[in-house]
Amino acid sequence: MRAPRSLQGRLALWLGLLLTLLWIGAASVTAIIVRQSLEETFDSSLQETVQRILPLAVLDIIEREEEGVTQQLAAIGQHAEFLTYIIRDAQGRILLQSHAADPRDFPDWDGAGFRTSATHRFYNEAVLQGTIRMTVAEPLANRARVARDIQMSLGLPLLIVIPLALLAILLVVSASLAPLHRLRTQLAARGARDMSQIAVEDLPAEVAPVADTLNTLLHRLSAAFDAERSFAANAAHELRTPLAGAIAQAQRLQSETSDPAASARAADIEATLKRLTRLSERLMQLARAEGGRLRLETASDLRPVLRLVIGDMARGGDGARLILSMADTPVLSDLDPDAFAILARNLADNALRHGMQGAPVHVSLSATGVLQVDNEGPVVPPQSLNDLTARFVRSGPQMGSGLGLAIVAAIADRTGAELQIDSPRSDRIDGVSVRFHLPMATA
Repeated sequence: MRAPRSLQGRLALWLGLLLTLLWIGAASVTAIIVRQSLEETFDSSLQETVQRILPLAVLDIIEREEEGVTQQLAAIGQHAEFLTYIIRDAQGRILLQSHAADPRDFPDWDGAGFRTSATHRFYNEAVLQGTIRMTVAEPLANRARVARDIQMSLGLPLLIVIPLALLAILLVVSASLAPLHRLRTQLAARGARDMSQIAVEDLPAEVAPVADTLNTLLHRLSAAFDAERSFAANAAHELRTPLAGAIAQAQRLQSETSDPAASARAADIEATLKRLTRLSERLMQLARAEGGRLRLETASDLRPVLRLVIGDMARGGDGARLILSMADTPVLSDLDPDAFAILARNLADNALRHGMQGAPVHVSLSATGVLQVDNEGPVVPPQSLNDLTARFVRSGPQMGSGLGLAIVAAIADRTGAELQIDSPRSDRIDGVSVRFHLPMATA
């Protein structure tokens, strides 16, 4: 039999087997001791029967007028007779016998004491210098039946007690391991980036060191992640000033030079520096999404934030392609407005960059808290949809940082929100639709 893999199952199984074996052993030893005591009691009953009946029988035999006459006692009433006896003289003639005694069951006289045949247990006794001899017999089947009844009385409770004991063991083990189950549930419910410490107050002494070690590991991982995010954010922040200076120098070079080739190279440098600036901004946003507090204690209406973001984007470049629609009623969410602005800007910018050039991009916020961004364009293969939220992954040859959807996915993961990406769009044959289900305020 293969042992269960769970600790609870193993404890219940081995404790149950041990209890069963101990009970069977105790019952067997008790049965042996009781049987020995019964044998002594039955033998004592045989001796007592002889000592009670033989003196009376001797008086009856002596007063008889004829010698050697067999007399059989009549039964007073119907009853089960386990002890039978016969009284014989020195010549082996039966002088007296009980009403149910069968002389064929009694062996020849061979002296006083106990004897055992295949079917009976005997006790012999003689008086008057061996002239009157009495033998009492008891069937061995009677003793076996009594012993069997005792064994059954000891064994039958096992059928009831053992299952109840096993159930009690299972309940006790389950209750004892309840802190482990709570620890497992607590760990399973954690998000991928939840590095908070585990409560160890109610854990057993055998498990608390494991939880302490896990807390130490979580602390080290949290410190490593914080250092990584801090480095990315600080590096991106420190790059902003020199990048702005380099862009200014490239623009000045374009305005001061009269060489068309030099002016073109300066324009290329400016475009590259601007892409690097956008990348640094995305890195800061990613660090914010992965490390900051994204949900607040109070809820706010996110419609003004979305209107401000889309309005700001509409004033530059392709932003005029953005078409905004929002619910008439407030959309209350405990999501940090800054985080909402980051994800809205990244979704809209991603749709503008990777959608069909010149085609409109629809941005909507429903009353149920669903931020949806749809753009026209080629269909993204199903095997590539899941890769779009990875870092530095682009869906096409268009330029970009490859961090837009990764930032949105990080915000969704940290806030417990649902992010859906479909291609083609619903009821369409082309394009991409992205839906972000905002964490709504509870009543």
